[in-house]
Order: sequence, then C-alpha cells, then structure tokens
Amino acid sequence: MSDFESELISVAASVDAVLDNILPQPVGPEASLLDAMRYACLGGGKRIRPFLVVQSGRIFGMDEETMLRIAAAVECIHTYSLVHDDLPCMDDDDMRHGKPSTHLEYDEATAVLVGDALLTFAFEILSDVNAHPDPFVRCDLVARLATSIGFHGMVGGQMIDMLAEAGELEITAINRMQRMKTGALIAFAAESGAVAARASHSAIHALNGYAHDLGLAFQITDDILDIEGDAERLGKSVGKDEKAGKATFVSILGLERARAQAGLLAAQAVAHLDLFDEKADLLRALATFAVEREH
Repeated sequence: MSDFESELISVAASVDAVLDNILPQPVGPEASLLDAMRYACLGGGKRIRPFLVVQSGRIFGMDEETMLRIAAAVECIHTYSLVHDDLPCMDDDDMRHGKPSTHLEYDEATAVLVGDALLTFAFEILSDVNAHPDPFVRCDLVARLATSIGFHGMVGGQMIDMLAEAGELEITAINRMQRMKTGALIAFAAESGAVAARASHSAIHALNGYAHDLGLAFQITDDILDIEGDAERLGKSVGKDEKAGKATFVSILGLERARAQAGLLAAQAVAHLDLFDEKADLLRALATFAVEREH
C-alpha cells in the first residue's frame, strides 16, 4: 500500500470518528430522522473532500482537530448532496456506497429531511468554536462554504445537470456545470486550510486552481467509469447516463479524448502546487489517483 493510500484510509477513519461523535444519537420522536442521518453519513465513501481539508491544513501546520471538524462539515454537505441527488426526482439511483440509497432504506420524505438536516448541521459545526478559535475565520469559512454550495455553486450546477439529461449541453456548458456542481465544494475543501491559517491570497488562489482542475479530472473519470466501471466495485449503478442520453464529457469527446483531457487536467492541477514544495506531495498523489482509479 502506498503512502497516499494509507493516508487516505487514515483520514477517512479519523473523520468518520468525528462524525460518529458529533452526529446526534437516534432518540426522541425524531429518532428515525437521526438514524437516517447516521445511515447516510457513516460507513462509506473515499472521503476525498475531508482528505483535501486535512492535507490543506497540514501544508500550513494547522491543528489536526480543527481541520477534522471542518472536514466533518464538508462531508455533511457532500452527503446531503448525494442523498438528494439519489432521489427519484433527480438522478433516481438505488445504490450509494454499496448499500441502498437513503430514500429506499427509509422513504423519500425522510431522505429530503436528511439532506436538509445535514446541510444545516454542517453550518452548525463550522460556526462552532471547535472549528476555529477565531470568529472572523469562522465567518469567512461559513461564507465561502455557502457560496460554494448555493446557486453560484453546487445547487446551480445541479440545475444545469438536469438540462444535460435532455442532451442539450455543449462541452463548454458541461465544463461550467461540473465546476459548479462538483468543483466548487472541492475548491472550498482544498483552500480551507489556507483560509484557516490566514495564508496569503496567492496560496489560496493556488489551491483553488488546483481544486478546480482536480474536480474536472475526477468528473471525467466518473463519466468514464459510468461506461467501463464495475457496479460492485463502484458501489453504485453504472450505465445510467448513456441509457438516459445524458450529455457528458464522454458522450461529447469520446472515451480516448476524455481520458486524455482528464490526464491533462491532472497535470495542470499538480502545476498549481509548485508554491508548496514537498508539503503538497499527497495532494499531487491525489491528482494521479483521480485519473487512474477504478472505483
């Protein structure tokens, strides 16, 4: 096992421990909601976004517990987006992380509430003093996260994604959609360590550039795996985009050009990290992983 793989597993275990500790236990009349929140959040996923948060913090020597709290907030947001994305009115996916999607394990109304609860809980985590001792930094983090996931970012990107199901998007629109839907939250995760450390604008800009190229590389690889991947290894359904006639990087570029574009983006992502010498080596390894992974 490589140092990168070992660290990815370690960070996932650490953020899972934090989530297990801070997610409420299922008691009271709202117990089914709380149980569903824990079901959605715990026990699955590579935790790429928390990995970015932690590694970004390490570049600047940030306290690990502080960064894990920020990572937990980011993972709550990511989980909320997946729970809503899997709903029949969105992508209508039955499997997530190798187990039934939240709306199938519980019901659709509960899944909607799980997403709502995780979204708001993320800001509760981030605004708490345990996320950062400086209230001005906490406010900055809250504002940046809100922008990354609202109509300027993830939610706006999801709206554009719905148009892709009609095959109406050109490559420039797909690029914009993925920068919003996927890349914006990844960018927040990658720059959060610099923001928490009150680092220079150039450092934040470099990590932001890295993250946007990384996010597109990840998405292109996801599109490739939707065609060539194994559902059991991926832990979710495959082939849905093609069956639905959805416009994707692969449907427009073709497999080989899409692979080449993902490789180019990974290389561009790595180039943004020159500012940080060996402190960013695990982020460089993540860019390689983004395009070489099989699940």
